[in-house]
Amino acid sequence: MTYEFLEVYLPKQCGRSPHTVESYRDALSLFRRYILHSLGISIGAFTFAECTRECVFGFMDYLTELNSKPGTRNQRLAALKSYLMFAADKDVTLQSSELEIRRVPQCRVPKTEKTVIPEDAMAAILQQPPNTKIGLRDRAMMVLLYDSGARLAEILGLNVSAVAIDSDNPYIRVNGKGGKQRIVPISAKTAVHLAQYISVYHTQGRPETDLLFFTVIKNVAGMMSEGNMERFVKEYARKAQWSCPSVPDHVHPHMFRRTRATQLYQNGVSLPLVSRLLGHASLQTTQLYAKPSLK
Repeated sequence: MTYEFLEVYLPKQCGRSPHTVESYRDALSLFRRYILHSLGISIGAFTFAECTRECVFGFMDYLTELNSKPGTRNQRLAALKSYLMFAADKDVTLQSSELEIRRVPQCRVPKTEKTVIPEDAMAAILQQPPNTKIGLRDRAMMVLLYDSGARLAEILGLNVSAVAIDSDNPYIRVNGKGGKQRIVPISAKTAVHLAQYISVYHTQGRPETDLLFFTVIKNVAGMMSEGNMERFVKEYARKAQWSCPSVPDHVHPHMFRRTRATQLYQNGVSLPLVSRLLGHASLQTTQLYAKPSLK
């Protein structure tokens, strides 16, 4: 079952990257070591019935003894939960055990250790908006926020005229801190989401506004509040946790920016370029974004 989970389910059915699969493989290997060395049970003799809350809490203590940081421990826990969810789908007799483990809380992450959203968790969050008009808007906003790495206020302040999605190299033009403008490239997939959104929200008969994203109060279109987007991001993340345990607790929009910056840096983009894309005035600020690890 472990082979199918790592070699078939994660990469082929869920579309997880090799990086994510290896992270899950490492987590399960550590759990096997914990069972063998701390519990004194051979892997062949260990059963799902023995994988209780107490067992998992013991595993978290074991990780602590290995000097794993809280964020890393949460990633290991999420991998274990995903594996048990997969097993419970295969064997319904395991569902009560899986539900028990699902309720094991994540570690509290110190403020000095900033949380990033794992790749599979981000995908799960972006899949949550329903196929409705509001869902179309919410997904477009979250996809753009994540792909661009822009600040929430910059996204909410975008005008339709600042979006270039008809070229081979789509981009947005944002107004950053201090009134400084910068060009931020976006992916072709993000451009498709924006095109779909614009075709619905910016057509004849709609409220006249150049704001890309807006809310309508008494037939007057105005800028959406940051609190509104914070609310639906939190709600979609909460729903995503049921299908993807690696979704962190207390997800908020700024985590999208931090996650994107960390991913760019880990994928080989130079720190000065990441800094320029984020609109940072100081390279030292960008270094704070580059430190968190997705592992």
